[in-house]
Amino acid sequence: MSTLESLICPIDAAPLKLNGRVLSCEHGHTFDLAKTGYVNLLPVQNKRSKDPGDSKEMVAARQNFLNQQHYYPIVEAILDSWPDSHMVNDMRILDAGCGEGYYLNEMGKSLTSKGIHAERTGLDISKWAVLAASKRDKNVSWIVGSNASLPVPEGRFDAVVCLFGFPVFSEFSRALSNKGLLLLVESGADHLIELRRLLYPSIHDFKPTYADGVPGFKLIKEQAQRFTFSLSSQTHIQELLSMTPHIHKASYEGREAVKLLESISLTADVKLRWYQKNEGNHDV
Repeated sequence: MSTLESLICPIDAAPLKLNGRVLSCEHGHTFDLAKTGYVNLLPVQNKRSKDPGDSKEMVAARQNFLNQQHYYPIVEAILDSWPDSHMVNDMRILDAGCGEGYYLNEMGKSLTSKGIHAERTGLDISKWAVLAASKRDKNVSWIVGSNASLPVPEGRFDAVVCLFGFPVFSEFSRALSNKGLLLLVESGADHLIELRRLLYPSIHDFKPTYADGVPGFKLIKEQAQRFTFSLSSQTHIQELLSMTPHIHKASYEGREAVKLLESISLTADVKLRWYQKNEGNHDV
């Protein structure tokens, strides 16, 4: 069953029924599927801005960068570290903060090559990201929505992955089946360190997130993935910069220094942490 056939109304949490290309709840709220197949379940009253999430330009830059496969080792690390007992046929995966769909698309291709079918769902608050994602992979259910209020019933997924995103653990716990998995992928201390040294006068000490654990979950596996890659044009460097928080945080002088580069070799340093939902935990 497609995830689009088992969603809940973002306004009143009533079950949504799919009839043709329209999702509707018993209280008369309706949501049309877009031409490319995604559905927008982010009501106006839940938006903090007129156009939340990544802009059309930021999505295009991210897509151009990721399509060069510099970050494919992250995909490999995700699948290599996936706990064996949970690597099963017909597993249900939610990518919470899916962006333009690169990781979910690549994961699907790799799983298929191993003979494993996965029901994949991608959700992002940016309509531009979900639009791009829906053009990339037609075998995924794509949703415009917020991690703060996932439009899915309890226990809907076997795994939630959140890559460089904004996790909302209470919602992830609610959406996960009993003993379901949560994967957090985040930047490590040396991630893009060569670029950061150009952008900032000094580098702050690295402080790991969630050092005291995640409420409602237990940490079951942790690993680091380090690799290097090179960018050979100013265009590619700017595409990478525009998909990082540094585009907003860096000083004017730092951004100007980066504009002088024609090439750069970079370190990727990524932390993967696998958590399992505590048994019987629905509300954290």
